[in-house]
Amino acid sequence: MYLEQFFIDGLGCASYVVGCEGAGSAAVIDPDRDVQKYLDATRERGMKITHIIETHLHADHVSGNTDLAALTGAEIYVHEAAQAEFPHRKLTGADTITLGNVELRVRFTPGHTPESITLLVVDKTRADEPWMALTGDTLFVGDAGRPDLVGLEAARELAGHMHDTLHNEYLTLSDGVMILPGHGAGSLCGKSIGSVLSSTLGFERHHNPALQVHDRDAYIEFATSGLPEQPGNHKRIKQINRRGPRPLGEVTPRPLMTQEAVSQFRRGAALLDTRSKTDYKTKHIPGAVHLEADDQLSNRVGFVLPPDVPIILMLSDASEYRRVVYNLARVGYDNVVGYLSDSLATWEALGLPVTSGDVRDIEPDELSDLLEHGNGHRPIVIDVRERWEYAQGHVPGARLISLGEFARHVDELDPRQPVAVICASGSRSQSAAALLGQKGFDTVYNIVGGTVNWMQHGLPLERN
Repeated sequence: MYLEQFFIDGLGCASYVVGCEGAGSAAVIDPDRDVQKYLDATRERGMKITHIIETHLHADHVSGNTDLAALTGAEIYVHEAAQAEFPHRKLTGADTITLGNVELRVRFTPGHTPESITLLVVDKTRADEPWMALTGDTLFVGDAGRPDLVGLEAARELAGHMHDTLHNEYLTLSDGVMILPGHGAGSLCGKSIGSVLSSTLGFERHHNPALQVHDRDAYIEFATSGLPEQPGNHKRIKQINRRGPRPLGEVTPRPLMTQEAVSQFRRGAALLDTRSKTDYKTKHIPGAVHLEADDQLSNRVGFVLPPDVPIILMLSDASEYRRVVYNLARVGYDNVVGYLSDSLATWEALGLPVTSGDVRDIEPDELSDLLEHGNGHRPIVIDVRERWEYAQGHVPGARLISLGEFARHVDELDPRQPVAVICASGSRSQSAAALLGQKGFDTVYNIVGGTVNWMQHGLPLERN
């Protein structure tokens, strides 16, 4: 038997190839959009991809299933409850997929979504009992899948299903079964997913908080409270996956000269500047959205750019193009027109405007001083955490606008008034600050280290 895990930092997504080298057949489970790695891995081992299996329809990233199907001819398998609209084979909780000496036994495990499945992996050359469980977004290392990404109105019902799944399916497995989840740390599909990418059922049985709550009603409360913000653009991503993603095809760099880019900007394209913060602050094109080309780009772009807008990239190096395009495509931003190949010096030489400066990072004590002595420069403080986080304690007088709602409320703010943005640790506030900068706000502060750092400085919190 052959099994390999592929992990995407930032999004925290894991996908898998499982196969039988003797039979030359393999299945890809939960593929992401950069499918070449699956083709390379199976080709090196003399296997052909014959099955593409989704543990559920994802809400945090767009699947690469249609790309992989187009390249391999393999069929896509999804549980019948998914109501998928693309060509696929329907699975039930009693199906078995055979790959030579390897069996993938399907178990219906709703809770994260109504259609979630788990694949019990059996290597017939070793034993007839399951060796591993590919758990998708149902059971994680140290956590279980959140129930609210289908919709808040369905969260409590799904949390009840999750309780039943955990106790009637997972806890009946032997302690030695390996747990191979669909996400690791960084994903928003759980509350506190561990950074280790595998575990055993026995260890999780004793140490996973989600498996310690045995009463069904108590579990529903446990699963629906304290949830992190929902992934940006998640409803659209879910719908894309239900319809079937448009195959991305081969990604090749598309250089744009300045005049070509200007023509695109006049037709409504956005400029996404992915250079370092230092380079951006030194000089940039007015109106550009700044998000660095790091592991968090996929998580942040959904909060600052509309999903269908044509995008032109500004890159530190043209070699980054493919990686950035895949980071955007993974969350449904497929309309990348190309990248600006001319330098900013060329842009200026043509008489086009540039500017400098950026969102300013400040420490909590600087914010405290501005709030107390700022006079005409006193900023309004916007807390972009979730309501439950805000209620536990916030900067006195801070206004709550959660990151998921921020784009819809930004026009309520006065761009002439200084704005200080804060979250828990400084990550979410960066995304909100980038949007304010793109909207032309005169003075924007990002609070380094967020509310945690504010508390560590011994500064007061307000609770209401």
